[in-house]
Parts: sequence; structure tokens; C-alpha cells
Amino acid sequence: MNRKGVARGPAGLPKAGLPRNAVLIYNPAAGGLLGRAESRVGHAAEILRAAGFEVECIATPGPGMAGPLAADCIRRGAGLIVVAGGDGTINEVADGMAHSRVPLAVLPAGTANVFANEVRLQRGMVSAAAQIPALSPHRIALGHLTAAEGRIRHFLLMAGAGLDARVLGHLDSGLKKIIGRAAYWIAGLGMIGRDLDEFEVHADSVTYKCSFALISRVANYGGDFTIATRAHLLQEQFEVVLFEGNNSNDYLKYLGGMLVNRLAGMSGVTMFRASRVHLSAPEARVGLQVDGEPAGILPAAIEIRPDALTVLLPDAYANSLPSAAKF
Repeated sequence: MNRKGVARGPAGLPKAGLPRNAVLIYNPAAGGLLGRAESRVGHAAEILRAAGFEVECIATPGPGMAGPLAADCIRRGAGLIVVAGGDGTINEVADGMAHSRVPLAVLPAGTANVFANEVRLQRGMVSAAAQIPALSPHRIALGHLTAAEGRIRHFLLMAGAGLDARVLGHLDSGLKKIIGRAAYWIAGLGMIGRDLDEFEVHADSVTYKCSFALISRVANYGGDFTIATRAHLLQEQFEVVLFEGNNSNDYLKYLGGMLVNRLAGMSGVTMFRASRVHLSAPEARVGLQVDGEPAGILPAAIEIRPDALTVLLPDAYANSLPSAAKF
């Protein structure tokens, strides 16, 4: 496998070398599947079968179970794992597949679909299923989080500490199922005017102080913004973005910078690349999130684990690797 991809196979057929024996793991509670999982997953499976794949469909039995399910499917001989769900479900599956050689393909079916937006997958499960035969396998790094309370996990997209984890803690899950991403905005607006806990980020012998830290493998954030502008899944580094300020009103300025894509160089914003960071909050209880799901509290160590996962990507994304320019 190389970063330039491999030659396309005949129209409608999987690229040469892609395994044909696939397991489609789906989260029936995902935003795009709730109440209609069987029909939508069945349709996607038929598209894959018509393209030459053998497909077994398995629903996740409950929260936190997608990773162990993927690992079990690999032990039983699955050659390709296809996951249908939101970024949280995709994260669980990637964690369960870490350091295997089995490829992962994604059918976006959640609320934000950061991974799908990032790598330019077709919108909707059916269109994304039809795209899979044309995707190329790439070996990528994963993030690895070791947090307080003994929580250890890999992640595909990003880790965040401080404000965004706090917003997740105030998110109304029932409202999220009804209005989707708008529920995050409502939870975020509820933070305006509140004091924020500051904490320390240690990287390359330098210590920074902030109230929100984003340690990202992708440029897209939440499906709405581009924050870590030079992050890319084919790089083996994080892009770290730190926001200063102990009052959430400061974030109105930062929001403006996000909207016009001018965070770099803005007062109070620090950006750098790193392969390992350590976060600590000796005087406060500061939360963590990984790929949009709560992931414990600080302190935490976050590092790159190279050569950790094979993922199927569109050639357009694989060929869009940015230059190594530094901030």
C-alpha cells in the first residue's frame, strides 16, 4: 500500500487486493439509522454484494460494544470491516481494530460525520456504499489516550480537553436525536458568560496554559468548522490548537476567527505540531472527549501510534496531503 493509492479496478468492482469477505457493523441508534436501520443497512449491503463483496450484517449490542465486536469479527476471519454509524461508533470500531491488518471502511450515519466530511466520502450510506469499491487502502497512525481513572483507548480523529468536553457534558442526548448538530450549538451557547477552568499542556519541554485544547488528526471539527487546518490522517503527528482565557466570552472572538478561517495568528490561539502531549489540571476537574464522546478527566497523556490501522480512503483525499509548512 502506498500514499498514492493503487490503480482502479473495472467499473463497479472492488480494487485489486481488497478482501471480499466483509462484516458490516452498524449502530441502530445512530442518528441516520434510528427507526430505519434494517432497511438502510440492508440496502447498503445489497450494493456491496452487487459489487462483489460477501457481507454479513451485525448490529452493535449496546453502547461501548462496537470495538469488542469488531475485534471478534477479525478473530473469526473477517477480511474487511465496514462500519455504519456516527463518529463515536467509528471510533469504537477503530479502537477494536488497532494494530490489525484488516481494512476499515466507513458508511456515515451519525450526527456530525466528521470522518466522512474530512476524507470526502459520499453523503449518505447508500452513496458511500457504492463508493467503497473505488477506495484505496492506506496504513495510518492512530491517536492513543491514557487518562485518569485508568482509561486507555485509541482514537481516529481528535481528542479535546476543557470547553468542548464541558459542552458535551451539557448536551441533551434526546434533543440531539431530534435536531442533530443544532443540539451542540444549544449546549455551547449555554456556556456563554461562564467561567472556565484553565489547565496546562506540556509538549516538547514547553508548558502552555489554556481552557480548551484540541489535539487533532483531522482539519474538520464538528462537521461545521476547519480548526486544525494542516492536520491530515496520512501524517504521523497531531496538530495541537490551544485557546486561552478563563471566561467563555473570549470564545466569541475565537468563533469569529473560525467562521472566516483565520485562527492562525489570532491573539490567544496557539498552534503547533507534536507527536506527544501531556495535559494536567492540578487545581480543577477538567474533562476529556475523544471523537465526540466523553473520555474521562485530566491528567492525560496523548501520543501518536504509527502504523496502527488500515483504512479505505478516496484518492482525492489521499493526494491532498498538505505541505509540511510550520506555523
